[in-house]
Amino acid sequence: MEVCTVGGFEEVGKNMTALKINDDVFIFDAGLFLPPVIEIQETEPQKPGQSYTEQKLRKIGAIADDTILEKAGWKDKVRAIIIGHAHLDHIGGLPYITHRYPQAQIIATPFTMAFFNALLEDNRMVSKNKQTILRGNSSMKIKGQSHEYTLEFIHVTHSTLQCVLCALHTNEGVFFYALDYKFDNYPVIGEVTNYKRLREIGKQGVKLLVIEALYSGMERRTPSERIARNMVEDAFSRVRKTNSAIFITTFSSHIARLKSIVDFGKRTNRKIVFLGRSLNKYVNCAINVGECSFKKDIMMIKYRNQVDSFLKKLNSERGKYLIVCTGHQAEPGSILDRIVNDETPFKFMADDNVIFSSSVIPVSVNIHARDKMDKKLMRKSVRIQTDVHVSGHAGREDLRDLIEMLVPKHVIPAHGTLQQETPLIELAKEMGYKFGETAHLSSDGKFMKF
Repeated sequence: MEVCTVGGFEEVGKNMTALKINDDVFIFDAGLFLPPVIEIQETEPQKPGQSYTEQKLRKIGAIADDTILEKAGWKDKVRAIIIGHAHLDHIGGLPYITHRYPQAQIIATPFTMAFFNALLEDNRMVSKNKQTILRGNSSMKIKGQSHEYTLEFIHVTHSTLQCVLCALHTNEGVFFYALDYKFDNYPVIGEVTNYKRLREIGKQGVKLLVIEALYSGMERRTPSERIARNMVEDAFSRVRKTNSAIFITTFSSHIARLKSIVDFGKRTNRKIVFLGRSLNKYVNCAINVGECSFKKDIMMIKYRNQVDSFLKKLNSERGKYLIVCTGHQAEPGSILDRIVNDETPFKFMADDNVIFSSSVIPVSVNIHARDKMDKKLMRKSVRIQTDVHVSGHAGREDLRDLIEMLVPKHVIPAHGTLQQETPLIELAKEMGYKFGETAHLSSDGKFMKF
């Protein structure tokens, strides 16, 4: 069993891992590294319908350097590209690399595949690769050069729809890919994690576990989304003035959070309007796979000229609408960013409300941008509620639970910087693993043999 930790082992995002067994290679995830994309948007903003080229994204380091697979002789042996869920740091690079692996099928859940196709359409790109839908708690056979493999998707809770952990059953044992997850026993949408199957796979024998480490230094179990639902309800209850504007912003991919926003937003007796292309994209994907129970309760506005026209109307009718919009990370060009910077017909006034149902992604560009946005809002005397949110990522105790269930022979932390991955190594050592022998710190582009 050989592994190439292509990307996501030195940063938060750009996730990609390649596994080689015999003469067969499998790629897990193909994500974007978002900070350089956010930075370039400030100097080279995209026009609607325009996308950055593969060459540009590689130049700024937004895509994992999978060209190393070609140099190693792995490129033409790739049988499948397997995507665990529909977040950009796991799937955003996929449209730009599929042409390099025409022989590889793309395997994902219905929602994740719908989002991939929406990305292609949005960027006016085409993928000729075979697409295979695999639902959570299901498995399929993949024919290799001389062996047959079984890929299994185990349903897990996270902060978007239809997320899975991936187990590839091989003649060398099980390779297990666990990016990303949390153990939520009270999910707002969908089932709880399939703990029973995880324990069964652990008894069969896992050779190698690649596991997210983003919050491995946090001494906690990550709270349920039910807690965030209560926080959203509470946040709306604190909005006092009926004639002030109410904006709420969250991750566009977080359909369960959007459901809570709509459920409790209806109590304000305002029309609920979703603004922004990203929200439109994710919600439409949820509608297309039958996972959007609130579609009749909202109005969606996508295009910039329509958004600006609506914001002009909102300026004089701010008590009639509840606005759900993009911009919680203060991303350049997002709805909230443009409003705060006075680039739209809507102007914030004293006692207007902005609710951030999100956390700041822990990278410097986001932290700096949100700090600037918050200060601008405060100067306008806008009432702000921040961190109306619980994470979708495993804390230290959730990581311990998964390792105890799977009992892998080897562990590699992923999805973080060295600083974020080191606590997981410490946890593994606490559980009896030996650093350098059974617990391994890797880096982008490193090859390892087990």
